[in-house]
Amino acid sequence: MGRVLFEKLETIGQYFAFVGIVIRSVVKRPLRFSRCLMEIERLGVNSLLIISLSGGAMGMIFALQMVTMLQTFQAEIGAGATVAVAMSREIAPVITTLMLIAKNGSAMAAELGTMRVTEQIDSLESMSISVEHYLVLPKVIASLLVFPLLTLLSNMMGTLGAFVVSINLFNIDSAGFLDYLFDFLSPRDIFVGLIKSVVMGFIVSTICCFFGLRTSQGAKGVGDSATTAVVVSSVSILVADYLLASLLLRVIYV
Repeated sequence: MGRVLFEKLETIGQYFAFVGIVIRSVVKRPLRFSRCLMEIERLGVNSLLIISLSGGAMGMIFALQMVTMLQTFQAEIGAGATVAVAMSREIAPVITTLMLIAKNGSAMAAELGTMRVTEQIDSLESMSISVEHYLVLPKVIASLLVFPLLTLLSNMMGTLGAFVVSINLFNIDSAGFLDYLFDFLSPRDIFVGLIKSVVMGFIVSTICCFFGLRTSQGAKGVGDSATTAVVVSSVSILVADYLLASLLLRVIYV
């Protein structure tokens, strides 16, 4: 038990050391804009459909449940405001991040893991090329840019889904729906979700790259690294979401 705990603590320490190296790589030259753009396309453009579908589905499901519950109090017209605030603060950042972990986080770990076991990374290091600067930093920068934008998309699709369900299934007045929505939804609600998405993007990209670079034992190791990266990233962003919510409620909603 003590040995396992020591190994876990050692891994955590190695991760934070890795994060420090990545942060220091920001000031290094040359700036690899082409690799950043390639990662932005891979993480962002290729994820538009899945984020739109997941955000819309969450908004529709949440609206269905909220309208059914609020009908007891004859307050179903406020369902849109409830969905919009919940999507902006919590649901959109978390569901977007989980979708991107499943789609792109595992791919990051598998890509770097394959490069490690096929000795491509060893070749880069033999040429004095910083792996963190050349391979990891573009993925981190792309994540910091893409996660907030996709969170905004998820917000819009979730609110649109709630609107469609409320208006078409429950015959709620559309003007009243939108009036309540804009009365209760404030810019700081959206701002809170964007802050969370930036932090989550950094956590996901660094964790997935960290475990990808630690890969060993051939094809089995690549699969194990991808699985570990997905699990650790998912748990980490849920913990981070709670900590950020506690902090931001005290800082922004005072």
